[in-house]
Amino acid sequence: MAELTTTKLVPDSHLLLDQPLLRLPHELARKNFKNAQRAFERTRDDTLSSLDNATKATSNPEATLASIDAMIAKAQTLKRKLEAFHTEETQLHRQSRARLQHLQDLHDIPSLADVKYDEWSKVRLDRMLVDYLLRMGYTDSARQLAKEKGIDELVDIEAFMQCGSIERSLRHGRTQECLQWCGENKQALKKMNSSLELELRLQQFIELARSGDMSKLIEATIHAKKYLGAQQDPEFGLRAGGLLAYPADTMTEPYKSMYSPNRWNHLADTFVKTHHGIFSLPPKPLLHIALSAGLSALKTPSCHSAYASSSSNSSSSTTSVCPICSTELNELARNVPYAHHSKSYVENDPVVLPNGRIYGRDRLMSMNEKIGTAEGKIRDPTDLSQEYDEMEIKKVFIS
Repeated sequence: MAELTTTKLVPDSHLLLDQPLLRLPHELARKNFKNAQRAFERTRDDTLSSLDNATKATSNPEATLASIDAMIAKAQTLKRKLEAFHTEETQLHRQSRARLQHLQDLHDIPSLADVKYDEWSKVRLDRMLVDYLLRMGYTDSARQLAKEKGIDELVDIEAFMQCGSIERSLRHGRTQECLQWCGENKQALKKMNSSLELELRLQQFIELARSGDMSKLIEATIHAKKYLGAQQDPEFGLRAGGLLAYPADTMTEPYKSMYSPNRWNHLADTFVKTHHGIFSLPPKPLLHIALSAGLSALKTPSCHSAYASSSSNSSSSTTSVCPICSTELNELARNVPYAHHSKSYVENDPVVLPNGRIYGRDRLMSMNEKIGTAEGKIRDPTDLSQEYDEMEIKKVFIS
């Protein structure tokens, strides 16, 4: 019964990490539908207006024909737009179907010991690696890996490519691409009370005011009235108004920070955070989240050893070591919480060395015999440079 309990697969616990797998296609499909709906309603209103004009101009055949031609042109334009929306929707449905099947495969696996679970886990690891590469900007490598592993429908390459392109444009001092994205996602930004668009408009104002030229200052004032006026957040209008009184080389805060080139990086980071929030993407790579969970499950207060692991220490005689104590993962695991262990598992007849490390007496003696330690002496198997008198070893009692 104990064996069955430890190997039973609980799909719901695994799927906590895979929620973005379905959320992004859902959000993109909803956005696609809203765009199609707005295009249809806009064309409908224009067509009804043109039809009304054609009805009123029955006495003028040329005006009537012009109105009818305009209606036909708008209908053809709508048709092309709807075809594009339909193509995108079909692709999103295909992605969702593939992802649902991927998750259903997990529910069909009865045990963690099943070979199918290993195969499914490898696919998930490949997905996490692609996600990490996309977030780090290695788009070509991510695309190649997805193609090689056959998981194109399970990863969000296009979404991250668009996000990365806009992020780079902001870091290079351009706002046009991000403002266009804000226009396409206006309703979603309004729903989450995002101030991204206002921050971009403020940055445009800053660039106009930076030169100090009178014509640019007048243009900046007009810009502020249009985009940062009272109907918007008053804070942005006040910040913009105060900026007019200070030159670009001012040392007065907050205007010094507003003129700083580092503000572009702040805008880029704000955009990425907003983008991920709209499409329900985690702020950190899935690989980091999964690795943190795994490290936390292994971490105990006795970890963070200063000794090198067997994988990086050729003189070590140990065949395995706690991953948290290893030099490879020691720093990564430093800030994750400790695991909760309801039971302790120790070797028989445990003893403690003067350096605080605990081993089973039989294993410690056997290991020292293998490495040829002098009689009456004991070496720490993890660090062979540490040698003690056998009398210094103390028995440990677990309470």
